[in-house]
Amino acid sequence: MRKVIYALAFFLALSAGTIPAQKKAFAIEDLYKIHSVGAPVISPDGKLIAFTVTNYDLPKGKSMTDIYVMDLDGNNKKKVTDNGKSNNNPLWTSDSKGLYFVSTASGTPQVYLYTFAGKESKKITDFSMGVNSPVLSPDNKLIAFSSEVYPECGADSKKNALTDSLAVNGPVQAYVADKLLFRHWTDYAAGKASHIILYNVQAQTYTDLTPDKFVSPVFMLGGGIGYNFSPDSKELCYVSNHDAHPEASTNADLFIVPVTGGEAVNITAGNKAWDGSPTYSPDGKYIAYRKQLIPGYESDLFRLALYNRQTKETKMISESFDNWVNDYKWNAGSNSIYFQGEVLGNEPIYKIDIASKKITPVSGEKAILGFDLDTKGYVYYLASSVGKPGELYRMKLSDKKETQLTALNLELENTVDIRPADTLWVAGADGRKQEVFLVKPHDFDPNKKYPLVLNVHGGPQSQWMNSFRGDWQVYPGAGYVLAFANPHGSTGYGQDYTSEISGDWGGKPFTDLMKVTDRLANLSYVDSTRMGAMGWSYGGYMMNWFQAKTKRFKCLASMMGLYDLRSMWGTTEELWFPNFDLKGQPWNSDLYKKFSPSEYVKNFATPTLIVTGQLDFRVSYTQSIQYFSTLQTLGIPSRLIILKNDGHWPSNVKSMPLYYDAHLDWFHKYLGGEPAPYDVDKLVKNQAFNEN
Repeated sequence: MRKVIYALAFFLALSAGTIPAQKKAFAIEDLYKIHSVGAPVISPDGKLIAFTVTNYDLPKGKSMTDIYVMDLDGNNKKKVTDNGKSNNNPLWTSDSKGLYFVSTASGTPQVYLYTFAGKESKKITDFSMGVNSPVLSPDNKLIAFSSEVYPECGADSKKNALTDSLAVNGPVQAYVADKLLFRHWTDYAAGKASHIILYNVQAQTYTDLTPDKFVSPVFMLGGGIGYNFSPDSKELCYVSNHDAHPEASTNADLFIVPVTGGEAVNITAGNKAWDGSPTYSPDGKYIAYRKQLIPGYESDLFRLALYNRQTKETKMISESFDNWVNDYKWNAGSNSIYFQGEVLGNEPIYKIDIASKKITPVSGEKAILGFDLDTKGYVYYLASSVGKPGELYRMKLSDKKETQLTALNLELENTVDIRPADTLWVAGADGRKQEVFLVKPHDFDPNKKYPLVLNVHGGPQSQWMNSFRGDWQVYPGAGYVLAFANPHGSTGYGQDYTSEISGDWGGKPFTDLMKVTDRLANLSYVDSTRMGAMGWSYGGYMMNWFQAKTKRFKCLASMMGLYDLRSMWGTTEELWFPNFDLKGQPWNSDLYKKFSPSEYVKNFATPTLIVTGQLDFRVSYTQSIQYFSTLQTLGIPSRLIILKNDGHWPSNVKSMPLYYDAHLDWFHKYLGGEPAPYDVDKLVKNQAFNEN
């Protein structure tokens, strides 16, 4: 009788909402219910925060990004854009009474101004080639932005528009190239180059500050600072590579040019490696920038340096930090810099004192995706973890007290099982321990055995972080144990560990991952007879290397992977990457043969899903076709998916749902997890996945 009473009481409490209902398993569609929050931008008067929020319409394959503002404590949040388009890059006016931003409301991206008094937005620019990454001068009179223009037309938007129209609509459509780097990521140059355009707000005029044949600013993977104004608004510092062969060189330099135009001065000519991300100190004494020392090596240590504008001398200030320095910001007093650094599967904030070079941890172990400072002793940041989508936080620097400012995903978190990660440390190839993250499946029962998926990261010089990602939730939601490791080549564990992958693609990293697999196979809840692996870019290469070197996985999934290294060299556009990592070209380095999966076809046996993008110029989709042709000829079960409108990174809302579903379909077939929610063949016929 007592059990009946307890059961009745539990049911009544559940109905009343006092006991939470059991959360449902994470599914693909849940990923597109997440409100993706952008990094905070503090107003000059220190009273408001501006940030972006991206929402998704999965059936239509669309995303919408809006700009919000709120008080510093997270209260009074309001949306300042609502046009169903993309609205990004919020920039405060110096009086904090308005926000400049970039919007696609009128078609091509243009700068708009929202005023709080009028509560409306007005289009400011009308540049035919579009506006990217605007920067506002401190005196609010100028806006610098980048745009793909025809160099002979300069800042004349009408001539650029006419030339672009003729290039696209003329009777013959062809690409003509007389030099390399004629295409990059997903686009052909077609005679255009990125230039920095200066817009005079009052005169409504455009000036090309980089009127030459060179690309300015240079492309930076993941974005970042490509140019900035001096505090007196009289000059601009920008990044450009003037080498004769930019496709094989990482020698980007910092140039200074007056805002009135004229000859640009190279201030880092002495360094033949990469210099970039310039920011002036508030007092105007220094230009801080990130610096590498090894020419041609895109994954050399990113250090922090200062250029003294009076003495013209440069000094390094981050020598004691043996990991990559990423985004950074000056404090108001110009005596310290706060920066994000990749460390042990996280990206926390540090403070470096300019005089002493002392580096102090600020945020602790967190995956921080962007931050800003105020003048009252607080740091504001966007952070996430494997088990929690990104939200905004603030921390008081004096006592490290943290407050969560937004909770836009609280409803989803309360109803859907968003799984956290455990951490393992596994001895690798040389006995050095590598960090492995492990996500257990929905409704995990330690007494059961589950299929496992190992996910290998790309880069190869990068790190898996304890941050939110669709892969970390979709597969555990379907009943898989999901593991992701940071083997040799990963960032965040010292530069030596990062550098050791160069010239050793199939060596230590492979041994590391096999030792990880050994450890995972021995976990009591892992079914070692049902293990699969997946990877993207270099991770895709590693799947192809697994195909060549091991038969311990029941199936593989290779995305944008390298199959034949010799033919890869001739089709990729950034030649500095294979030139350095494979120690030369195919005719003078035996590594192209030694580490090419195509050399070991006799060992192939594992069923493989292959996904590639037709517009991938980094790893040509022909690599995947070669691989698929080989597997099919050998009679090995395989499936090829070519995303016709995508490059190395597929469209998040158009193509990634198919990516997840195809993986679930493949894993279910060979590992026996939950079936994919959609029929893949029908899904690829959906307009959302086939049209941009």
